[in-house]
Amino acid sequence: MFCFGCGNNVLVGERFCRVCGKEVSTGSATAPALGPPAEGAIFPAQTSGKAIASFICGLFLFTFPMSILAIIFGHLSVSEIRKSAGRLKGEGMAIAGLVLGYVGLAAIPVILIIAAIAIPNLLRARVAANESSAAAGVRALIAAEMGYSSSHPGVGYTSSLSDLADAGLIDSRLATGQKNGYAFELMGCRAGSDAAAKTEYRVVAYPVVRQQTGARAFCSDESALVKFDRTGSPQDCMANGSALQ
Repeated sequence: MFCFGCGNNVLVGERFCRVCGKEVSTGSATAPALGPPAEGAIFPAQTSGKAIASFICGLFLFTFPMSILAIIFGHLSVSEIRKSAGRLKGEGMAIAGLVLGYVGLAAIPVILIIAAIAIPNLLRARVAANESSAAAGVRALIAAEMGYSSSHPGVGYTSSLSDLADAGLIDSRLATGQKNGYAFELMGCRAGSDAAAKTEYRVVAYPVVRQQTGARAFCSDESALVKFDRTGSPQDCMANGSALQ
């Protein structure tokens, strides 16, 4: 006789399987249509599906949900395999999944600590790079205004970025009014009291998203002195900005 639950051989007269504990059917219930296998027949072992699932989940290292699943499936499969009396195999695969799952779980706090240290530094580095680019953009616009005024003496300065771009004095990205997280504007073009040509202008550069794409605002005028404001306000920069060294 044999147990239909786990395939273990059961001695004649035993009512319950010694491996899985299931009640052993007797009489006609033990004889399926094809006839029961002979006593002592060897059943081919099958690889535990949970062991395969544990190993696959364990391959996704450093992924919190997958590491948890690898551990759960690994423990379940090891338990099932050891109780199957050789009917199931794959214990090595299950143990590998368990090891990978625990390694991934243990590494997650380390990754979070590294991220907590690295991300703010990366953000500060990006802000610093954007601010340096913005200051260079303001200087480029100052030089472009000087060149435009020299080549258009009857017009003087211009408050149009497109005028400077058409004259080939600034690059196409700066001409759009946004570059590397900063917005650029020309304004305040005015003529002197005794001249038709515009002799005054204002240029400002401020972060598109304060404290994310940049922190300081930059500005200048026909004096060519570049100033900055720590709060990122272009108005405060023009009114009370500090000279950029």
